[in-house]
Amino acid sequence: MTLLVTLLLLATAGTALVLQNALMLEARTVSGSIWVALWLNSAVGLVVLSVTALAVDGPEAFARLATGRWWLFLVPGLLGTLFVFASLTGYAQVGATLTISALVASQVVAGLGFDTLRGTTVAPAQILGLVLLVAGVALVVGARN
Repeated sequence: MTLLVTLLLLATAGTALVLQNALMLEARTVSGSIWVALWLNSAVGLVVLSVTALAVDGPEAFARLATGRWWLFLVPGLLGTLFVFASLTGYAQVGATLTISALVASQVVAGLGFDTLRGTTVAPAQILGLVLLVAGVALVVGARN
């Protein structure tokens, strides 16, 4: 996959996140429960991904997964649920702009840390970009007051 295609995929996913959260906020409003909205998100994703994984990779992939460490089954799903819960809560409490700003900045901070731990060289321009991103979040927060 080329860099351009990868960046387009990421931009599409970022845009989809805004729409997903807006729709889940509606599901929360209709159901009266954040937990039902989270369940809906997970249930639909589980069905779609199960059918796709079985069709593309077959049941053997699930069998190989079962030979891995037990926490591999729990931690990613818990982290994903935390992300969706935090996003939905953010949309309801502070709106989409601040929620997405804070999520993106925190992801870049964590990504920089992850790259550093992996031994990937971090350029000064990347650190400057991170500082500017965090400053942008501060401006978004300040604009609310």
